[in-house]
Amino acid sequence: MTLHRLNPGPRMSQAVCIGDIAFLAGQVPDDLTADIGEQTRQVLTKIDAVVETLGAAKADIASVQVWLSDMADFQGMNAVWDDWVDGEAPPARATGGVALARPGMKVEMIAVMALGRTK
Repeated sequence: MTLHRLNPGPRMSQAVCIGDIAFLAGQVPDDLTADIGEQTRQVLTKIDAVVETLGAAKADIASVQVWLSDMADFQGMNAVWDDWVDGEAPPARATGGVALARPGMKVEMIAVMALGRTK
């Protein structure tokens, strides 16, 4: 089984692919002053970019973990998520409240996806 790292850096890789499974690093927003809706859009755009780079499609995403710094943002995150998610092939998902790495960060998401299915 082969292991490939996408954009490895000194601390982490953008994604690690093992065989036909890709583990995406946590995706975070760029604008830490934005509201939950905009931060969620930024994170999902980054997920889309990694998925595309790996030659896959949104339907290949198997699971997503959503981390919120404040569970009061759950509805705001879901409003953006619902517009983004593939309704025909939604991933498994879990959402939890956690202390995130930087002040102002409201959301972080990590994903696991299959490779090769829709290439």
